[in-house]
Amino acid sequence: MALVGRSKHLLTVSVEDYFHSGSLEGVVAPKHWTRIESRLEQSIQQTIELLGEHQITATFFVLGGIAERQPEIVRMIRAAGHEIASRGYGKGEVRSPQALRENLQRTREALEGAGSNRIYGYRHWRWIMQPDELWVLDVLASQGYAYDSSVNPLFRRFRAQPRFFEAHQHPEPGANPGIWEFPVSTTNLLGMRIPISGGNYLRQLPHRLMSSAISNWDRSRSTPILFYFFPWEIDCEQPQIQGLSTFQRMRHYRRIGKTRHVMRKYAKIYEFQPIGDYLGLPWREAPVAPRAARPLGEILTDSPELPVDAPSVTIVVPLYNEETNIPYLRGNLVDLGRRLGSKFRVQFILVDDGSSDGTWEQLKTRFAALPGCRVIRHEKNSGVAAAILTGIRNSTTPIVASMDCDCSYDPGELEKMIPMIDHAEMVTASPYHPDGEVYNVPPWRLFLSRTLSGIYSLLLSSKIHTYTSCFRVYRKSAVENLPIQQGGFLGIAEMLIRLRLAGGRVAEYPTTLASRLFGESKMKILRTIYRHLGLIGELVRLRMRGGGPAAPAVPGPPAPPTASTPTPAAPLPGPARKPHTSGVEAP
Repeated sequence: MALVGRSKHLLTVSVEDYFHSGSLEGVVAPKHWTRIESRLEQSIQQTIELLGEHQITATFFVLGGIAERQPEIVRMIRAAGHEIASRGYGKGEVRSPQALRENLQRTREALEGAGSNRIYGYRHWRWIMQPDELWVLDVLASQGYAYDSSVNPLFRRFRAQPRFFEAHQHPEPGANPGIWEFPVSTTNLLGMRIPISGGNYLRQLPHRLMSSAISNWDRSRSTPILFYFFPWEIDCEQPQIQGLSTFQRMRHYRRIGKTRHVMRKYAKIYEFQPIGDYLGLPWREAPVAPRAARPLGEILTDSPELPVDAPSVTIVVPLYNEETNIPYLRGNLVDLGRRLGSKFRVQFILVDDGSSDGTWEQLKTRFAALPGCRVIRHEKNSGVAAAILTGIRNSTTPIVASMDCDCSYDPGELEKMIPMIDHAEMVTASPYHPDGEVYNVPPWRLFLSRTLSGIYSLLLSSKIHTYTSCFRVYRKSAVENLPIQQGGFLGIAEMLIRLRLAGGRVAEYPTTLASRLFGESKMKILRTIYRHLGLIGELVRLRMRGGGPAAPAVPGPPAPPTASTPTPAAPLPGPARKPHTSGVEAP
């Protein structure tokens, strides 16, 4: 294979959305990816425009999963004249040669089905940083790949194999020559290898240090430098993910946009080309014809045949100043509708609790085409409990569920929670249950919720671990007329307490609570604590008069619970005030 254009360096783009970033691991789980609104089209367009300013052609490594879900991304890259290569199907471990072969085949079919060029190259979804992972190169060679760009000889890795410090042909078992390897370009700094030409290192390390190392390589070596970056690194308008550690936040967001400025500087000094051109591969010839894509609207309205007696359920979502969170919420509700649609007839009611930002307009715009969805608006802010009760009272189904708009509980858990209502009047998510979990939740919230739950359980003689969760399933008839006095966060606990005092059965479902990904919590901590103390005082006075339930609450699953009906008790003293329920419903 003849090499051409050796004076040019190599430019590659690892195609992924901002929420795919490794710096967000532990906060944004893979199950969230299909629910978050993609910014990949915008960031790819910005990347193409940046390269177009300097007539640069690059190699784009694309995930097969992206090609299947967003084939327009592949077509955008091809239309701009860039080479497309494989990055594997998705971001997940491939632990054996056979699994890798299957992954490669699935990815090739996805990419070429979306309209890519013939696939010659590969980059692993994460860098190869250990010699015992080099079996990947042998599998690639056996599958006809011409090159790989997965090795990152960071720090002291591969120090016994210095050939991995620059481009070379990797010897193939039983064949010579072998597959080409284009590792991350590094320099020696105090005995450690430091990447100099891309990614987080390009953004975080001093530009003078990086540019000096690149200039020295350009003068002293005949092999090309491998430059790389991610499209999200030039997208300065990407949303801010909540719940990140200081290190994660710095790693992902610090100096976002620097990549754009640095690449413009390098474009004036060096020439670039795709890897396929460096190797003289015929990737430009005979592009693969794309397959026809199904319209998104057709996919969203798919619904399986349900039996006549399939239960109906309404999902209520309260919102207040959640404009930035609505795209993520929509992805979650679309996903939830598909998931529940095989077992239940699902409706949605979204209640805007008097938002002062663009929440109401966003709801009317983004949910207009979602089947079975209604949006209702409170004229003024009345609190999360009031918004939930508005949704319950406006529902037309005997079973109603409520969920947080930030999706801090996995909405898919409703699939298991809804059947439990056969044995209770309320099923509540319980992260503080011994079998539950909390994930990346602020310590103050854990302390407040657990302490309050312990006090309420003691006063009600009911071993319920979580009183403050909005993620619940209700029998509409049991809760719609409860005399709730508090409309805010306190009303969530009050709803459960009043149901218990009225003799209602409560089941707990152990689950996981995670911090929100977008936007900020609306809870006023000191005000909420003060009001909880008032409710506790009312319960103390009630118990001193001999009131309160005598039987325990329904035990939680995962197995369907066995219900026990408590003895009815007197309601809490004080005048009952129904929450604000009047509102405007979108046409």
